[in-house]
Amino acid sequence: MTTTVHLLRHGEVHNPDRVLYGRLPGFRLSDLGVRQAQAAADWLRTRDIAYLVSSPLERAQQTARPLADALDLEIGTDERLIEADNRLQGRAVAGGKGLFTDPSNWKYFTNPIRPSWGEPYTEVAERVLAAARAARERAEGREAVCVSHQLPIVAARRSAEGKRLFHDPRKRQCNLASVTSLTFDGEVIVRVDYAEPAAALPAGHGAGA
Repeated sequence: MTTTVHLLRHGEVHNPDRVLYGRLPGFRLSDLGVRQAQAAADWLRTRDIAYLVSSPLERAQQTARPLADALDLEIGTDERLIEADNRLQGRAVAGGKGLFTDPSNWKYFTNPIRPSWGEPYTEVAERVLAAARAARERAEGREAVCVSHQLPIVAARRSAEGKRLFHDPRKRQCNLASVTSLTFDGEVIVRVDYAEPAAALPAGHGAGA
């Protein structure tokens, strides 16, 4: 019996100051992010979704809402889907360059493989896959949706595909409101698929992790 768990990345975030917000409170979806969430819901509502769960962060909960409304589902919350912890959160990123040019940050960049600036990739992948397996159990024989964040989804996918967890962030395949689908045969992941339901929407100027 197969079960599919969809890892849905949240939509664009309202972030005019270009802050690396990580787990900080108060970062909601932008207007475009709301439309992206609706596009993802329109795509997923045609599937046999039996269970919906989200990261506790506001942007993820907002992204889950249109699908919950469309399918009359409750939104569960799973802390294991939360954004990766990052010691640099709260700092202005300016496209990322500002983080590397500030000498006070250099101590965080000693080990990019672990990485030294935040939660280890192995721990991120393990907790997200554990959340996905829990969702699989709740939706056995049907489908589930877990709303999370870019790095957690990428780490889980790379682990499921047997790839090294250290990677170039610029080459991640996990755009805003994208869907990374894990198909389980029993407890084993046998297939990974990827879709971008919101790809046709115009690009915005917010950010999202």
